[in-house]
Amino acid sequence: DSRKALAQDYYGERSRTMIVMSSSLEQLRQRLALLPTIGPKMAERLALYLLRAPEHEVQALIQSLEEARRQVIYCPICFTFTEETPCRICADTARDPQLICVVENPPDVDAIEKTKAFGGRYHVLHGALSPLDGIGPQDLKIAELLKRVSADHVREVIISTDPTLSGETTATYLAEIIHPLGAKVTRIGYGVPMGGDIEYTDELTLTRALEGRREI
Repeated sequence: DSRKALAQDYYGERSRTMIVMSSSLEQLRQRLALLPTIGPKMAERLALYLLRAPEHEVQALIQSLEEARRQVIYCPICFTFTEETPCRICADTARDPQLICVVENPPDVDAIEKTKAFGGRYHVLHGALSPLDGIGPQDLKIAELLKRVSADHVREVIISTDPTLSGETTATYLAEIIHPLGAKVTRIGYGVPMGGDIEYTDELTLTRALEGRREI
């Protein structure tokens, strides 16, 4: 009986430990699954990889994340990510402050910059209008854009939101509220495919899209 009780205690404690471990692993998987484009299966693979990775690699990842969270900020002018105030592009006096390219997210700025076809400045909205998802004008950097258009006497605003339903909705809305301010509003040309992301579009296609923009 004593051996049986001891065995029950051992396996009971082991079972509780496994439950705790499984719970921690599941929590990690769920956290990773919250990241964009990461599905449940990929989240599980990443969680298992991190558990098996050498300690120094995991610590380096944690340190990089912590440093980025501390040092990377929004540019106070265009709202792209930067470690400088203002960002490199907004601080460049050779750039045309009266020509603004509006994009959804910071990686879109890098994608367009690689084309070397644009000499103006940028404005990052940090998303697109999506009423079904509860994302309205107040959730984006739209008010800040209107202030720039007025203060800098902007002559043209190039709307380079993604060619998706939310991107088109955003473009139409921006055109309606910018026109009264006296600026010309153009839409990036359709060298960018419908349903695509600016961030992942190749440089030649983006160059043609910029050159083929149209007034809206």
